Amino acid sequence: MGESPTLKLIPGLSIPEGQKPRPTLRAGMRARRVLAVGGGKGGIGKSMISANLGIELARRGRRVVLVDADLGGANLHTCLGIDQPRRTLSEFIERRLENIEDAATPTGIPNLSLVSGAMDHMDVANPRYTQKMRLLRQVQSMDADYAILDLGAGTHLNTLDFFLISDHGVLVLVPEPTAVENAYRFVKAAFWRRLRNVATVFGSEPLLRRLIEGGTFRSPLEIVQAISEQDPDMGEQLRERLQAFRPRLVVNQARTDQDAEVGNAVVAAFRRHFGLHMDYMGAIRYEDDVWRTVRARRPLLLEYPGSQAAKALGRIVDQLLTLDAAAEACR
Repeated sequence: MGESPTLKLIPGLSIPEGQKPRPTLRAGMRARRVLAVGGGKGGIGKSMISANLGIELARRGRRVVLVDADLGGANLHTCLGIDQPRRTLSEFIERRLENIEDAATPTGIPNLSLVSGAMDHMDVANPRYTQKMRLLRQVQSMDADYAILDLGAGTHLNTLDFFLISDHGVLVLVPEPTAVENAYRFVKAAFWRRLRNVATVFGSEPLLRRLIEGGTFRSPLEIVQAISEQDPDMGEQLRERLQAFRPRLVVNQARTDQDAEVGNAVVAAFRRHFGLHMDYMGAIRYEDDVWRTVRARRPLLLEYPGSQAAKALGRIVDQLLTLDAAAEACR
C-alpha cells in the first residue's frame, strides 16, 4: 500500500477515516529544514534553546523563522526580548490570515523572524484536525532555510505530530530523575505514534492492534519483531521507515561532568529499548549568565556570546549544519 500525497509531505501522520488526502506542495516550496524542540516537561529551557539556535543560524547567514508552537502558552517572544506581536498563530488558525508567513514579525536580528504563538483563545490550544494539518503544511512551505518550532511540554498529540514532521526533532532534558523519566515518556509516545501511523500507511494497523491487544510486550522493539514474524515484508518496511525516527538529544543545565554523561546513558538506553539510534548533540552547562538573560528578557547569544553555554549552542549548530550538508550530498 503506497503513501498518500499528504503522507509524503507530512511523514508520520495518518489520515482519519473519511478525510481525503490533499496534494503535496510543489518541489522547492518548502522550508529547507524543519527543526522542532520538545521535551517531556516544562521549565527545562526549550524556548531558550529554540531562540538561541535560531539566532546562531541567522548569524551564519541562514534565513530562519521561529514558530512558537506552544499553542496556548506562548513565550518565545519574551526570550527574544520583544513585545507580544500583534499578529499571532491565532489569526492564522482561525483563518483571519491565509498564509502563516503573514503572521511573521521581524525580531530586530537580521535573517530572523518570529511567528508568535496563540495566547488569547483557549480553543486554539487544541486545534481541530483540519486546522492542525493546515498549520503543518504551511510550516513546511515557509520560504526559509530553517523553520524552528518551539513545542509545548508533554505528550499531547499535537506536540508529538509537530515533533514527527521535523527533519530534526531535538529532545531537551535536564539531568534530574523526573526530567529523564519525562523525556523517556515523550520519546516513547512519539515512537508509538510514528509506529502506528507508519503501520496505517502500509495497511498493517489491524495486525498491530491485534498484537497489542493479545500480547504482553516489554518494549516497542518487540512489537516490530512480532510483526516481522507474521509478515516479514511488512516488518521490513516498518523497520526502514522507523529508522528515520532519530531524535537529537540535548542536556541542558548540566552542572557537572556526570550531568553531561546523562546524555550518553539516555542514548544507550534508547538504542537498547527501541533498537534505534539517537544523536547526542551535547550538554549546555549551567551558568548564572543564562538565568540573568532570561530574567532580563535578552537572548543569551546577544548578551553573553562568550559564555560556555553560548559556545555549546554554537557546537550544536555546527553538528546540525554538518548533518544537513551530508543529507544534501546524498540527494
